[in-house]
Amino acid sequence: MANAPGARDSADARRSRDARPATDHPQPATAGTPTVLAGARVVLPTGTVEDGRVVVDGTRIAAAAPEHARVVDVSGHWLVPGFVDIHNHGGGGASFTSGTVEEVLRGIRTHRLHGTTTLVASTVTGDMDFLAQRAGMLSELAEQGDIAGIHFEGPFISPCRKGAHSEDLLRDPDPAEVRKLIDAARGQARMVTLATELPGGVDSVRLLAEHGVIAAVGHTDATYEQTVEAIEAGATVATHLFNAMPVLGHRAPGPIAALLEDERVTVELINDGTHLHPAALQLAFHHAGADRVAFITDAMDAAGFGDGRYMLGPLEVEVADGVARLVEGGSIAGSTLTLDRAFKRAVTVDRLPVEHAVAALCANPARLLGLADRIGSLEPGKDADLVLLDDAFEVAGVMRRGEWVVDPQLG
Repeated sequence: MANAPGARDSADARRSRDARPATDHPQPATAGTPTVLAGARVVLPTGTVEDGRVVVDGTRIAAAAPEHARVVDVSGHWLVPGFVDIHNHGGGGASFTSGTVEEVLRGIRTHRLHGTTTLVASTVTGDMDFLAQRAGMLSELAEQGDIAGIHFEGPFISPCRKGAHSEDLLRDPDPAEVRKLIDAARGQARMVTLATELPGGVDSVRLLAEHGVIAAVGHTDATYEQTVEAIEAGATVATHLFNAMPVLGHRAPGPIAALLEDERVTVELINDGTHLHPAALQLAFHHAGADRVAFITDAMDAAGFGDGRYMLGPLEVEVADGVARLVEGGSIAGSTLTLDRAFKRAVTVDRLPVEHAVAALCANPARLLGLADRIGSLEPGKDADLVLLDDAFEVAGVMRRGEWVVDPQLG
């Protein structure tokens, strides 16, 4: 995805409107001195603590503050863990599929400014050799700690449910070709989205499970029975549930029912007000429960950048009023969502408890990635990744590994 000429002017206008205090280079929160963030409503795994305290010592959350700790008053705010996005294609005008290293880093930083402290870079359908080359580049960023791994969305998806993927580049999920991408990622492949009903689909699920890579059912035309078979083989994620799959029917329930009913499956939801009706979101939470939902952005390069014309692989996309659609055909083409907006919508529009929103943006995706011992909750010993929200649930500060990415400029 590369931004087309003309997109930058509107992007500059948006950045002007959305200006917020942020450092060009993240600054240590403590300058070597432990810091106590005191007085906020702190959302912990056990619930919300009024007038709570979080101690940051270096890059970690500490159990207790030493006598010389600096105390910062964050009263009137919410303090939540840093957001975790397991499905993100870009932002800030940069594509994770086609951008240079510098552009990819700009996209990562764009999402950090909106509270996403952990991000899995997603690719879109492309030629196998090209995707293998991209995997090599992205794996280096993962090894450096800039991203938490790679998600391959396509090319192993159904032409019937291709969405904004190029049909000419789609292919059946041959396990040998799936293995080629895993190998190219050098241990950094985290997830592969497949239409598991296609030839080789179930065998590819087994291959992914054997290699510790998440097999996600998505862009699929599978029946209920075929989806159950894929779950039994090891599929554990529903790629943007409801989107790019058959609708829920009373005689042919399709993949949605199978994915919602199985406790082994985490369901992704794009909570931007475009991809899902609020009733669909409530249905997912009701049937899957708050511990099996992961909010994602499915963001493309226009996220945090602005309206205009972009390229999604070989396909041209028009972004208008923040909604991305293919120029030809009008299909929704990813989103321009950032996770802070997903969080705010969840609690102010969908009326979810804050604790459920935190689970969907933090704890659940962290657990899915196998990183729950480091991120996803505000507990001693974990990385000091946190988001400070004001009483309107707008981002006031973002900390990643003990450094302010967005400086709240408090006393």
